[in-house]
Amino acid sequence: MKNIRHTGLVIRDVKESLFFYTKLLGFKIEKDQLETGGYIDTFLGMKNVSVRTIKMSLGPGSMIELLYFDNPKSFGDPPRLINFGCTHIALTVYDLEETYKKLSNEGVFFVSSPHLSPDGKAKVAFCKDPNGIYIELVEEIQ
Repeated sequence: MKNIRHTGLVIRDVKESLFFYTKLLGFKIEKDQLETGGYIDTFLGMKNVSVRTIKMSLGPGSMIELLYFDNPKSFGDPPRLINFGCTHIALTVYDLEETYKKLSNEGVFFVSSPHLSPDGKAKVAFCKDPNGIYIELVEEIQ
């Protein structure tokens, strides 16, 4: 293996998700496209797929991909932190208290306020994006 390329997040609402990831978290859109046809149908093992893919980054090595499916429609409940499989993504922030205030003022749901890890090396807080996906925010303490 060479590296982790990106993390894919299936979203319910493009407008809310773009606001959250670009305006609140600072991601930059690298590529925004609609994918349909034989390649994506074969790749996903489905028929008549129509998906908008929005690749975003905070810089090299920090790519996420938002996926909005026109067809087939996505279903199911968002993950819980104790479910099997991928349950969250973690982002390193410069100042967790400031980030917490900014996001809280925008109505972002937090599981709790920021807390210092037992080893004293990080402050951590979990919030949810507009799709119910958990985001772990971590400030590394020097």
